[in-house]
Amino acid sequence: MIRDKLSQFRKVPYGVFLVLFVISLVLSIYALRQNNQQMLQLRAAVYEADKGGGNVEKALADLRSYVHGHMNTSLSSGGNSIKPPIQLKYTYERLVTAQQAEVNAANSQLYTEAQNYCQAQNPSSFSGGPRVPCIEEYIATYGIQAGEINIPASLYKFDFVSPTWSPELAGWSLMVTAVLFLVFAASFVADRAVSLRLKKRQL
Repeated sequence: MIRDKLSQFRKVPYGVFLVLFVISLVLSIYALRQNNQQMLQLRAAVYEADKGGGNVEKALADLRSYVHGHMNTSLSSGGNSIKPPIQLKYTYERLVTAQQAEVNAANSQLYTEAQNYCQAQNPSSFSGGPRVPCIEEYIATYGIQAGEINIPASLYKFDFVSPTWSPELAGWSLMVTAVLFLVFAASFVADRAVSLRLKKRQL
């Protein structure tokens, strides 16, 4: 039974499997590299949209979808890379500016409220006198300080994880490469085993 299987493997030269393995390996490497290059282009589109104030959400969605569906699209490189790897500087600055404008508007409205409140507390006083410390105290109590600006990291920091294996050209070619390697190894072992049997018989 085993002898028949060895003979079947030997009918096809193991060199054929080796050639097929090398071709499949080259295709796998090419596909993996293409995946990575496409990811870099999509990441560049995100940074361009971020800098130019374009449609960042769409660019991020395209990048997220691609990374989640393709292997070898890791956004990090090396042990010293930033975490998370996508940090949108210009989006952060725009968010800070917008929140600062809200703080300034709120404080401006608060100052008006403080004047009205303190005038009601001290109706007989003019712009000076006890009204000034009253206004300062009111603003200190209810005002929003610029240092309290807080931008959630999820609005400008992103980390997309690529799969270990994905059902696309790179993934399937890697599977074929692994199978061809196993077949080549089995064919090589079978060829050597049959050759040894023949030598023993001749002796």
